[in-house]
Amino acid sequence: MNHFLSIADLTPDELHSLLDLATRLKSEWRDGGNKPVLKGKSLALVFQKPSLRTRVSFEMGMVHLGGYAFYLSPNEIKMGGRESVADVARVLSGYVDAVMARVFEHEHILDLAKYGSVPIINGLSDYNHPAQALADFFTVLEHKGKTEGLKMAYVGDANNVARSLLFAAMKLGTHFAIATPPGYSLTEEDLALGRQFSTAGAQVEVYEDPVQAVSGADVIYTDVWTSMGQEAEKAERLKIFPPYQINQSLVNRAKPDCIVMHCLPAHRGEEITDEVADGPNSVLFPQAENRMHAQKAILFELLAK
Repeated sequence: MNHFLSIADLTPDELHSLLDLATRLKSEWRDGGNKPVLKGKSLALVFQKPSLRTRVSFEMGMVHLGGYAFYLSPNEIKMGGRESVADVARVLSGYVDAVMARVFEHEHILDLAKYGSVPIINGLSDYNHPAQALADFFTVLEHKGKTEGLKMAYVGDANNVARSLLFAAMKLGTHFAIATPPGYSLTEEDLALGRQFSTAGAQVEVYEDPVQAVSGADVIYTDVWTSMGQEAEKAERLKIFPPYQINQSLVNRAKPDCIVMHCLPAHRGEEITDEVADGPNSVLFPQAENRMHAQKAILFELLAK
């Protein structure tokens, strides 16, 4: 693994290996701390879009592994505007051992990898969010003990997170059901690619009715209805998406021991209710913590070997 750009790039074995590594590193951290395997290594954190979990999880992940990370804000670089992505990639490659970038356009991630000479990590793009999906399935593995044969139901807007979850689910043998309003689902190209990745008989189910999607689900997942960059659509989306809210009535249609997940930040009262977010099925905050342990696995794989 030379970069971490998309779940689509990983083999099922590589994905399982990262999950095993995250498990080991989390256990090691809780037993007294991680070994400083990244001592002397540096990570540039390039942000076009702000984030709480992505910044802190990668920064603390590097600290726990003995390395150093530093934050570059949108105004410091203006990558793709003030300075071309290709030039940023070449310059940073001379300074640091790896770059994590959180961007608007996926093309910027691809260009960083194309023109840079150090590992590039996708911290989010408009196409996908692989670091989030890795942490999510690490959380599923912790709470369910397996990934094969489970059913994950994603309810809401089919965005970059949903796309990465689809790819990861198929590679890990998890059935993936998605319920969205008409016009807000994954593309046929996404669904076809996901099905190509299927292992252990994992299947994709597409619905408009969220009740059908969550029926028999082991995992219910949602995200905000209006992502960063879609603010102009917010009023319209607030009219369309209320039937897709994760509330207790919907959770009751899944398995009694289902877990409810959200990549955060949550717009409580919109896509998820307080009752569910803070309820017995919720794993929102263990899921958030696991971003750090999953990111450590990525960093270890790219920099410690």
